[in-house]
Amino acid sequence: MELVRIDGSYGEGGGSIFRYALALASVSLIPVEVYNIRAKRSRPGLRPQHLSAARLLVQMTDADVEGLRVGSTRVRFAPRRRRGGRYSLDVGTAGSVSLIIQAILPVALFADSPVEVRLTGGTDVPMAPPIDYMRFVFTRNLSLLGAQVEIELLKRGHYPKGGGQVKLRVSPARTLGPLELTDRGGVEGIFGVAHAVKLPKHVAERIADSARRRLLEAGENADIRIDWSPNEHLGPGAGITIWANCSSGSTLGGDSLGKRGKPSEVVGREAAESLLRELRPSAAFDRHTGDMIIPYLALARGRSAVTLTEFTSHAESNVWLVERMLGVEFDVTRDGPRWLLRVEGKGVS
Repeated sequence: MELVRIDGSYGEGGGSIFRYALALASVSLIPVEVYNIRAKRSRPGLRPQHLSAARLLVQMTDADVEGLRVGSTRVRFAPRRRRGGRYSLDVGTAGSVSLIIQAILPVALFADSPVEVRLTGGTDVPMAPPIDYMRFVFTRNLSLLGAQVEIELLKRGHYPKGGGQVKLRVSPARTLGPLELTDRGGVEGIFGVAHAVKLPKHVAERIADSARRRLLEAGENADIRIDWSPNEHLGPGAGITIWANCSSGSTLGGDSLGKRGKPSEVVGREAAESLLRELRPSAAFDRHTGDMIIPYLALARGRSAVTLTEFTSHAESNVWLVERMLGVEFDVTRDGPRWLLRVEGKGVS
């Protein structure tokens, strides 16, 4: 199969182009060369957290690989097969577990047997979706295409020490179905998890109370539970994820992460306002799912049409990459306050 060459400096020029290029190569069994990796960053080339995902994909696909080292700006990756089984990976320090899941989930969904991966790293860290978003929002949205994915949280890990533990379980899909979902429908319930580790319990309680109050101001009730663990973690941390289950079957989320000097009340209010902002356009998917679901729509069999609250720079980069890797073509148009995405999926099986 002919090698596909991808310019890693496209768009924001960060690590996501590299991560998704290897993910798409793995599921389609297309050899890929990514060059100019992280070219727009102050320290170009691969960092240790990028190597973690790539090395796991090498195991899962029996891939031949060149250039996989810290600082490398060019990598060749040629996968051979899609292997199920049990795997484990320690991302190191507080590297995001959610970003690793983004990289390995496509190939896991089309593996030759069930996949279980134990991941150690950061579950709730800046610049990545929190693990509760992946558990309660993204996996539910992905199930609308027929994907069976379970994420079990064993222990949380925050910046800078990490140490969080997660189990990812995936049942292979013969194929993913197309999805026609252009309106979220009504909100059937709002739920959430406010957490605090190695901090007083009242930190999580104040976060939850603040989120509830802001949602009540907007006429919405929320069932937010407390996840508190005083001792069993490497370092302190707090945050909240809230989500709205809608009558269409879609779920939209909002989240906020605590940090030193940031009042708990601000954390809770930020998450509530984030969710309310996502609900306003009545789109099927929020911006995080909008970014992440693009490869799956392209892999599905048949024509999909979905609406997003926002077409982010990450979504634009993912469309660009998927079109080059898989040979599909997205139609992206503005639909009032929403964005409409249409694509004829490739039908990978």
